[in-house]
Amino acid sequence: MATRNNGVVRPSGVHRAILYLGPAELIAPATSLLQENGWELYSLNHFDEIANTLRKQKPVVGILVLDHNDLYKRQKQILQLIAHHEQVRWLALLNKSSLELLSIRQLIGSAFYDYHTTPIDPQRLLVMIGHAAGMAAISLDVLFTASIDAITSVATEEQMVGASEKMQKVYQDIRKVAATDAPVLITGESGTGKELAARAIHERSSRKNGPFVAVNCGSLPGTLIQSELFGHEKGAFTGASERKIGRIESANGGTLFLDEIGDLPLDQQVNLLRFLQEQTIHRVGGREELRLDVRVLAATHVDLDAAIKSKMFRQDLFYRLNVLQIRMPPLRERDGDIPLLAQYVFHRFADERGHRVKGFSDDALQIMNSYHWPGNIRELINRVRRAMVMCDKILITAEDLGLERRRRQRTQQPSLVEARDAAERDAVKAALAQSLGSVTKAAEMLQISRVSLYRLMEKHDITPPGQRDS
Repeated sequence: MATRNNGVVRPSGVHRAILYLGPAELIAPATSLLQENGWELYSLNHFDEIANTLRKQKPVVGILVLDHNDLYKRQKQILQLIAHHEQVRWLALLNKSSLELLSIRQLIGSAFYDYHTTPIDPQRLLVMIGHAAGMAAISLDVLFTASIDAITSVATEEQMVGASEKMQKVYQDIRKVAATDAPVLITGESGTGKELAARAIHERSSRKNGPFVAVNCGSLPGTLIQSELFGHEKGAFTGASERKIGRIESANGGTLFLDEIGDLPLDQQVNLLRFLQEQTIHRVGGREELRLDVRVLAATHVDLDAAIKSKMFRQDLFYRLNVLQIRMPPLRERDGDIPLLAQYVFHRFADERGHRVKGFSDDALQIMNSYHWPGNIRELINRVRRAMVMCDKILITAEDLGLERRRRQRTQQPSLVEARDAAERDAVKAALAQSLGSVTKAAEMLQISRVSLYRLMEKHDITPPGQRDS
């Protein structure tokens, strides 16, 4: 269903508004085509009118005519405008000769989504506006709020951000295993969020009001592992001046999370196996048998099958721990989640960023999507936090993230067509992931028709996660 406003057809539920500041004759060739495609154009004559129009009409795309003759007078106003309205994607309209000016190129590269040279090509401008609107729908505050809303029903731990198909499976698995008391083995590369998954299991279980005790088996001193895990009695060894409650006992009534279980020394694995079999422990130096009520979750980045073959891990302990299993996917396999995570980190650590920094450039988002992320989420958090502090522009660039040199080393500079195709593909995949496979909702986010979205999906060979029609 559509509604009419001053003769302009606008799809219901989607506010397809464009703000334009510049001479009316420049945009005139595209006006009819924009209206035919459901866009409502608000044409302004003066810079002072922008704030009021932005507040009332809430456009998703803004078009500013850049005139190099008054750029020095307007540049500060333009930067402030774009920085204060990060929900809008801004396009620059200028004559081709203006691109020869370094100041113009720097302004466009640091603050605008894209640019179009005059005279206007209506079809090209329409496509550009569609791309800009799509990126606006999945970025900054809109993206951050939608991503958090999308996962609150499946993850209680605030840092578990993601709407990709693989993360949806993780959320489903967490719900399933949380309903039991059986041991769970969480596998995955370093930095994929294994402890967050363990905490989410605990928070959704019947033990949520009990303690959650996390132990990094790889960081415990070899001579003190037994005392740390099982506790000791006063006088059990030199320096044991008082009784100590071990980590396992302190988790009584709750959940014990054994991180990096593959690093536990072989001679200590038998003691842990005995506890898993009997649910009882003896403190070091004690004779009393203590029966405990503890659920055990374990995690590792080590290939335990290989460790078993090399006699570094007990097979019987593996069977005890691997009753249920959850695999945390590496970041490179989580289609559409990288922009969500980057925006989450940007807002989560907002107090650390420079006052000028308002978000990410499209170049930064593009290179983050194509980067391999060997350090996974942990690396992404570190790079984004560092960029937020070091960036001295309004938008974080690939260079601020420390990824620009890697791109130049690995690939040639993409053509403009390739870059736009990549941005289009990433926008579609992210929208489908965020809408949990709903083509209707994804089309609304991208502000295009379902037919157009299906064409883009066919063009880029994209199959949505858990495909649904609505």
